[in-house]
Amino acid sequence: MSGENPALALYAAHGAALAERYETVAPAQLFAPVADLLPVAPARVADLGAGSGRDAAWFAGQGHQVTAVEPVSELREAARLRHVDAGIDWVADQLPGLAGLEGRRFDLLLLIAVWHHLDGLQRQEAMGRLRDLSADGAHVVLSLRHGPEQPKSGVFAADVEGTISLAEANGFRVLRRVEAEAQQRQDAAGINWTWLVLAA
Repeated sequence: MSGENPALALYAAHGAALAERYETVAPAQLFAPVADLLPVAPARVADLGAGSGRDAAWFAGQGHQVTAVEPVSELREAARLRHVDAGIDWVADQLPGLAGLEGRRFDLLLLIAVWHHLDGLQRQEAMGRLRDLSADGAHVVLSLRHGPEQPKSGVFAADVEGTISLAEANGFRVLRRVEAEAQQRQDAAGINWTWLVLAA
């Protein structure tokens, strides 16, 4: 996400409260719609926009080698402390460029509640970088948010068909498309999600 994205400032200002909310969601329930497509440990996992570290810690706890990328220092440092024994490699970087991951390849890349913070041009760049970072046979899991659009706050409308077309143009295959309800009670009103699993 660009440093100009106002969503980053929001996360920085309210990181502690947001992290508490994120941690109330059980990853096993969150990932249930795509659980059969997740890799068997040990796999190289990149959690892009890792937030509180909830999902990164869950995957690390299953024996995966996890790299958690989080651009907001307030969230990243709190997550590092919260999950200090999880063995997570924390990286200060952001979409769409992800320069800090140059030369690395992953078996699973996660973008959970992240894609809506990228505008159209950023999504094009990000999809190309996801392909670059994907090992042979890698899976990419994206959750696409459907709800009020607030471009001035860095929240852009989901475009499922456009995302699929962009993925296919970058050499991905769509393995799954599934609709899911919001997991956080505060987000339930008027917000739902489409989950995509892409294969490299």
